[in-house]
Amino acid sequence: MPDCLSSREPTVSPSAWQASLALRFADDAGTTRLVDKRHVGPLRVQKALYPEGGAVCHAIVVHPPGGVVGGDRLAIRAEVGAQARALLTTPGAAKWYKANGKRSRQDVRLEVGAGASLEWLPQETIFFDHADVALEQHVALAADASYIGCEILCMGRRASGESFSAGRVSQRSQIQRAGKLIWWEQGVLLGGRLDSPLGLQGASVCATLIAVGKPLPASVLDQLRADLAALATPSGAAKVGVSQAKGVLVARHLGDDSELARHLMLAVWRRLRPHLLERVAVVPRIWQT
Repeated sequence: MPDCLSSREPTVSPSAWQASLALRFADDAGTTRLVDKRHVGPLRVQKALYPEGGAVCHAIVVHPPGGVVGGDRLAIRAEVGAQARALLTTPGAAKWYKANGKRSRQDVRLEVGAGASLEWLPQETIFFDHADVALEQHVALAADASYIGCEILCMGRRASGESFSAGRVSQRSQIQRAGKLIWWEQGVLLGGRLDSPLGLQGASVCATLIAVGKPLPASVLDQLRADLAALATPSGAAKVGVSQAKGVLVARHLGDDSELARHLMLAVWRRLRPHLLERVAVVPRIWQT
C-alpha cells in the first residue's frame, strides 16, 4: 500500500478552488463569542448559534459549491481561546468528486486553549469513484483542554450502486496535548482494494470518534459499549468497538450503512459529552433538516 506522503503531486488546475476559512472563539464573561472570521474563496461560516445557552457557540461551516472537484484545496483553521467552548459542524454531507487527474486536498488545523473545549463534528464525507483526495488534520490542545472529533467516510455511493473501484484517499492526523504528541495516524485507501485486511475488509463505510480529556469511568464505558451493541445488533454484520487509554477514547465502526454509522457515533457522543464536557448532548438542528 503506498504511503500517504507519496511524492506524486498532480498539478493544480488554474480553475480549481483555493479556499480557506479562519475562525477564532473567545470567552466573554461566560459566553463564547465568535470574535474573528476570515475567508478566501468558497468557504463560509453562518452566524454564531446558541442552542444550549451562551457558554457553547455552535458554528456551521459551509462550502457553497456543494462538492469538491479535482484540484480543489480547502484549508480550515479554528482557534478556541482559554475557557471558551465551541462546536463546529457542516450543513450536510461533503462530496469529493472524480479527480480527472488532479488531487484534491483538505487541511484542518484546530487549536484549543486552557480550560477550553472544541467539538469538530462534520457530517459524513462521500468519496465518489475515481476521487483522489488527501486529508490532513492537526489538533493542538492545552494541558487541560478537551476535544471531541468525529468523521464518517463513505467510499462510493452505495445507494446509487456505485463502489469505490478506483481512486485514492490518503489521511494523516495528529493530536498534541501540552506540546506532546498523543495521537498519530496515517494511511491510504485505494479503490478496488477495500476488501483487503489493510483496507476496510470489504466495508464501504468507516467511522471514527476520538475524544481527549477526562477518562470515562469504567461503569460509563460499560454502558457505552452496551449502547453500541444494542444499536449494531439489528444490522448483523456491523463492527463497532471502543477503547480508552491515558485520556484518549477512540470509537470505530466498519459497515455499509452511513445512517447506522451516524447513529453509532451519536450514541458515543451522547454518552461521552456529559462526562467529558459536563454538558448534555444537544444535537445541532441542522442535522435534522
